[in-house]
Amino acid sequence: MKAFIINKYSKKGSLQLTNVAISEVKINDVLVEVHASGLNLLDSKIKSGEFKLILPYKFPLILGHDVAGVITKVGKNVTKFKVGDEVYARVADFRIGTLAEFIAIDEKDVALKPKNISMEEAASIPLVALTAWQALVERAKLKKEQKVFVQAGSGGVGTIAIQLAKHLGATVATTASEKSFTMLKNLGADILIDYKTQDFESILRNYDLVLNSQDTNTLEKSLRILKPGGKVISISGPPTPDFAKAIGAPWFVKVILSLISSGIRKKAAKLGVNYSFLFMRADGEQLSQITSLIESGVIIPVLDKTFAFEQTNDALAYIESGRAKGKVVVRVK
Repeated sequence: MKAFIINKYSKKGSLQLTNVAISEVKINDVLVEVHASGLNLLDSKIKSGEFKLILPYKFPLILGHDVAGVITKVGKNVTKFKVGDEVYARVADFRIGTLAEFIAIDEKDVALKPKNISMEEAASIPLVALTAWQALVERAKLKKEQKVFVQAGSGGVGTIAIQLAKHLGATVATTASEKSFTMLKNLGADILIDYKTQDFESILRNYDLVLNSQDTNTLEKSLRILKPGGKVISISGPPTPDFAKAIGAPWFVKVILSLISSGIRKKAAKLGVNYSFLFMRADGEQLSQITSLIESGVIIPVLDKTFAFEQTNDALAYIESGRAKGKVVVRVK
């Protein structure tokens, strides 16, 4: 099958289109013919080696975390799915590789594709929607009338997190450029802050939750807009010792992450707020709940651009440019 691979970590190098063997289908796996693959900044960060300490991949490596397609084969222990099912997934770490014509995925990480959206739209959903779900529902347990600040509202995670937070009954503030305001208001954002001309720290007060996806300076400012006991959940780091423990990292990784995150954890503690790092995980059950929200119209996918499979390097470059509003998808079939 055709696939885009890397043979070493590199910030500037391109993905190589080559022929590789189709993945082995294990007893709990489904083999999916890939129709579309959603791209994420995570793909670029893995390509450059940014996560090699906590995700030590072997080469050659096929990139890609999000997939929508059709099941063509099932392992002998598979019970939830059958050949011909249209599905989508954020595949598990160390089993990534959706920038290919086929991929084998553990059935526990897979969900039936929402019936009311296209393959391209479905491929845009899993990683960002699971990130939003695990931050807002699982970890923060966001409730009605609470206040949440979603940074970078026009990004992939932001567009879904705003919709999910509104569904949960929260007041939602977000940052974006003014040209994105109409779109974000339509998604449910209550307070729109132009990051080019306004300082969110001077506008927002007594928030229950911040979903941080930006730099260290923005993270530190976010601590100061929280009410006592409020939470910052960061998807851009720094990772914490708790995260190292959760993934079963070696002792030296725990030590390194403890040092890296000690400054922000101390500042949070001094202010009486909580800081945690979220690296989302694959979860087919949660994705099935998200499917229900999509089919009922609560969450709508937000696509920026769709690229042909042969244009995958152009798609990744577009992701890295930071100009995308919503998600970028590669059409494989």
